[in-house]
Amino acid sequence: MSKIIASAAIRGAHQIVARAEESLRRALEKYGSEAPVAFPNTGYYLPVIYGILGIPVEKIGDLRPVLEEAKNLLPPVPSERCWLPYLGPALDAGMAALFADEIIEATKYLDSSPYTMTSSPTPDNLWLGAADDVILRKRGIEFVDGTAPGFAAIVGAAPTNEIAVKIARELQEKNLYVFMSAATDGKNIAEQLQEEGVELGWETRLVPFGKDITATVFSLGFATRAALSFGGVKPGDFRRVLLYNKNRIFAFVLALGLVDDEKYAQAAGAINFGFPTIADTDIPEILPTGVCTYEHVVSNVPHDKIVSRAIEVRGLKITVTKVPIPVAFGPAFEGETVRKGDMHAEFGGQRTPAFELVRMRAAEDVEDGRIELIGPDIDTIPEGGRLPLGIVVDVYGRKMQEDFEPVLERRMHYFINYAQGLWHIGQRDITWVRISKSAFKQGIRLRHFGDILYAKMKSEFASILDRVQVTIYTDEQAVLEMREEARRTYARRDLRLKALSDDAVDTFYSCTLCQSFAPTHVCVVLPERVGLCGSVSWLDAKAAYEINPHGCNQPVPKKDVIDPVKGQWRSCNEFIYQNSRGSIEAVNFYTIMENPLTSCGCFEAIMVVMPECNGFMIVNREYSGMTPSGMTFSTLAGTIGGGIQTPGFMGIGKAYLASKKFVIGDGGLARITWMPKEFKEQMRPILEERAEELGLGKDFVDKIADETVGITAEEILPFLEEKGHPALTMEPLI
Repeated sequence: MSKIIASAAIRGAHQIVARAEESLRRALEKYGSEAPVAFPNTGYYLPVIYGILGIPVEKIGDLRPVLEEAKNLLPPVPSERCWLPYLGPALDAGMAALFADEIIEATKYLDSSPYTMTSSPTPDNLWLGAADDVILRKRGIEFVDGTAPGFAAIVGAAPTNEIAVKIARELQEKNLYVFMSAATDGKNIAEQLQEEGVELGWETRLVPFGKDITATVFSLGFATRAALSFGGVKPGDFRRVLLYNKNRIFAFVLALGLVDDEKYAQAAGAINFGFPTIADTDIPEILPTGVCTYEHVVSNVPHDKIVSRAIEVRGLKITVTKVPIPVAFGPAFEGETVRKGDMHAEFGGQRTPAFELVRMRAAEDVEDGRIELIGPDIDTIPEGGRLPLGIVVDVYGRKMQEDFEPVLERRMHYFINYAQGLWHIGQRDITWVRISKSAFKQGIRLRHFGDILYAKMKSEFASILDRVQVTIYTDEQAVLEMREEARRTYARRDLRLKALSDDAVDTFYSCTLCQSFAPTHVCVVLPERVGLCGSVSWLDAKAAYEINPHGCNQPVPKKDVIDPVKGQWRSCNEFIYQNSRGSIEAVNFYTIMENPLTSCGCFEAIMVVMPECNGFMIVNREYSGMTPSGMTFSTLAGTIGGGIQTPGFMGIGKAYLASKKFVIGDGGLARITWMPKEFKEQMRPILEERAEELGLGKDFVDKIADETVGITAEEILPFLEEKGHPALTMEPLI
């Protein structure tokens, strides 16, 4: 290893550990050793310390042995003439620096937090701090399914704002997350992007962690939590944590500007994880392979090549279909918003008629690649103007089925949002679309909607589509006429979906996407039961199987019924037993009290039995408070996740609450006795409709307790009795 880099990294680690010692001393004097300390809303304690050392830091006193471990790892600062031929001492120093980083950052949360603790910057605070568990589950799964191929941890600032924007946009286009920390000459790249009006936050994958160099540890902490949560690695198994990250989390460090001793220490810490550093300045290089897949430190890379060089050095394979439009394109732009003041044109949103439709057609009715605009384009209206909009995508394919139409149609929302400066919400005939002034100035016109949809439909659904044709309507009369045809199609589909039931099909579908971190979990999706992540319906899984017969969605035959009330079939048991590696022998789909479906960790909500109330509580992922079970969502998730069967506990998708098969083996909807208030109001329309269908009365929802009533059974039971909740008169669950 370069003598200069090793010496600098060790010096920097000594400096950071000294800072940590002082931070801990002040915290102990002010708060005492028993005061709680944590990164907010996470069940992973201080993740690098927890993952590498296995120490669950819960109070300030727990940081003492961590600091001693960091000191023990520190090698002596070598003299300028000392030659360090191998990585070992610098890697130890780098890990010591990461432990010290977490001590410093954790003690910051004891005082008035310097971070917003939100998913996006606020007007008063740019810095987000450590990601909570809600963000980890939502974003971390993208590193498992390949939606996010990796992340770039940018340390420092670019020479100019223009260069900063170009680097960030190139990383976004490659679907990479961008984690930002530290400063160069007092400025961070996040501040440069903010000055240029770039939207920051988890939604756009541009995440400003913090301006202090120690905030770099939030990137390594996110990677560590990915190994613990999705890799099945046990805390303290440092070798597997590091190998998981080297082999599965394709990350790298971009060092922009002057690299001082403390930045060298962070780079050494990242190398432990297999994450190389690529710099734009002329620092010493470490080119031989060893800990990282290829080179460890590469320097003096021009800014127009730094992203591609980093991807090459990390060994990251990225496949991006180049869509022929004049703005950047990729999933990173999905969360971007176009506000009214930034808008050149808008469509729909109750302001003009609008709709979108995918139609399966005969081969002779679809001309592959044809894109037609019927009506005026956006360059014919004044800035801030409006037009009607109808988008019709006609498709033909030998394997295409009518049931796939809504699956493809829902993807239009994502595809359009992937374009920088385009904003799309809603579906069917309640769409709302905006085009930004910036996108218009860069040349975006309505035919580019066709370019986007054609390219993405052909690339993502190649196995079922042979021809794709897009027609865009802005002539109001034409839009109104076609909207009526679209509404007739929607009505036919709704009738079909409403008639579709578990009883009417002979095949369910599996989803094993999450087996990479829950090896024994087999999710089974039924027509009347959405996948527990909430994003995979029976039709989606069926379509996915047709698209990729060897993928994670496989047909599960429904034969030889064992229990029709609890929902158990011999063929389903055999499939689950085989695909759970022999760990799950039987599953009931309609009850959580006996052999329930397993849970991975990606569920939208958790159902838990409340014996005292003879019913169930349901808590959603967004709720961070205490529940009547005596556990928070995070604690519950850690208890039932990982692919185990836990009678009385089960992860579910929110849409399952609307199902006619909702835990019918346990008594169904009438068993719900507690939900968080915000979640209850969100689901109220669905719950009221189902309650009326079941004869429970429209006021049933108001009989469900929430945290304003209480968070213990003793507090809730009098409320249920006063309201006459039906669960109290039903057959005992236990």
